[in-house]
Amino acid sequence: MSNSSSITQFLLLAFTDKRELQLLHFWLFLGIYLAAVLGNGLIITAIACDHHLHTPMYFFLLNLSLLDVGSISTTIPKAMANTLWDTRAISHVGCAAQVFLFALFVGAEISLLTIMSYDRYVAICKPLHYETLLGSTACVHMAAAAWGTGFLNALLHTANTFSLPRCQRNALNQFFCEIPQILKLSCSDSYLKEVGLLVITAFCGFGCFVFILVTYLQILRAVLRIPSEQGRHKAFSTCLPHLAVFSLFISTAMFAHLKPPSISSSSLDLSVAVLYSVLPPAMNPFIYSIRNHELKHTL
Repeated sequence: MSNSSSITQFLLLAFTDKRELQLLHFWLFLGIYLAAVLGNGLIITAIACDHHLHTPMYFFLLNLSLLDVGSISTTIPKAMANTLWDTRAISHVGCAAQVFLFALFVGAEISLLTIMSYDRYVAICKPLHYETLLGSTACVHMAAAAWGTGFLNALLHTANTFSLPRCQRNALNQFFCEIPQILKLSCSDSYLKEVGLLVITAFCGFGCFVFILVTYLQILRAVLRIPSEQGRHKAFSTCLPHLAVFSLFISTAMFAHLKPPSISSSSLDLSVAVLYSVLPPAMNPFIYSIRNHELKHTL
């Protein structure tokens, strides 16, 4: 048995051993990454520069774009570099940084998406109380709470994961440092403590999902009472994409972290990881801006 401090690097999973397919994966990931960074960057710039967009909804959307840029920049660039240079190595410090930053951005994003559903609920169901419940100070406090939740989540998971004793094995069955794959390298039962923390985190995430679902059911009831068809269409186009992205994100993330080892395989792990770590940050800019006339006008 060897302590984790004796492991100086980890080996990430390669998508393929064929050089032509490696280059294809590189260009595919590069396109997705540039689309995500460009889309989120345009949203951040538009909201920051146009004072007409300085409202709670766009303030939370700006924070969401920052989190999306952070999360996809934590995993994709290293995977692209390894693919381009035909290597699998990532340093122990680099792996710990990936775990911390990804847990930070993902934890904060789950909290922020929950806050955004509350924002939509108040805007549609309690419009007369909107400025009272979601004033500038309240919005700043909510956003700070989301980032603080992500930081605490990241600190706990990183400290627990990298304090576990590990054997000499250092090969991870994933294209980035994912906590379940690191736990598989542990050669003692102490990893159960981190598994318990993952289960608690998953239940918190599921609780956020239930809150969002109930919130949107209330919004749906209110929207169906709107006499204007244009008003109903606008409300649906705002809320349903939000719910769809969060459902994809939380379901695949929970599956990746809680699935039993008996159904684990390289291709399945890679596919699920791409669904929750790559697609949402790339899709969010288009989902939140494609039908938003104010944001499109500013852009």
